[in-house]
Amino acid sequence: MNQSNSIRMMVYASLLAALTAAGAYIAIPIGPVPIVLQNFFVFLSGLLLGARWGLASVAVYLTAGALGLPVFAGGAGGIGRILGPTGGYLIGYLPAVFLIGMIAEKTRNRAWFDVIAMVVGDIMLYACGVTWLKILTGMSFGKALAVGLYPFIPGDILKFAAAVPVAKALRRIMAPK
Repeated sequence: MNQSNSIRMMVYASLLAALTAAGAYIAIPIGPVPIVLQNFFVFLSGLLLGARWGLASVAVYLTAGALGLPVFAGGAGGIGRILGPTGGYLIGYLPAVFLIGMIAEKTRNRAWFDVIAMVVGDIMLYACGVTWLKILTGMSFGKALAVGLYPFIPGDILKFAAAVPVAKALRRIMAPK
């Protein structure tokens, strides 16, 4: 990758990190885990930037939050949020975006494979999030699923449906000239 492409990808990764932070402010509190748009932008990071740059984007976002910037749901920040009950979801963004990006790269950005990539990433995200929620709160696995997974499935399906055409449109714009 030449220097011009590297700079372009850094800009895109930074922009998607900022959009992920903005998505955290669009939150619906429904219990210990709010409904947010953060994961929509994490999905887009993987689809648009691939595994490596998507991972960089999410790492920038998480680092900003860990350092105390108010980029997490509800305008929160700090390491305590990562170590708290919803921290598994935040950390789960890293393997999720990597998997989404890896699948998107290998399948050459085809819509059905984008959906598959997001489903795989979402499974990873919830595996991390629900497990951490269960461990930290002492909830039963069934209760952790009830509060940390099931309420989010309809919204995630809508996010998948929105991400596919957005990614398709942005890929044309973002393609190197």
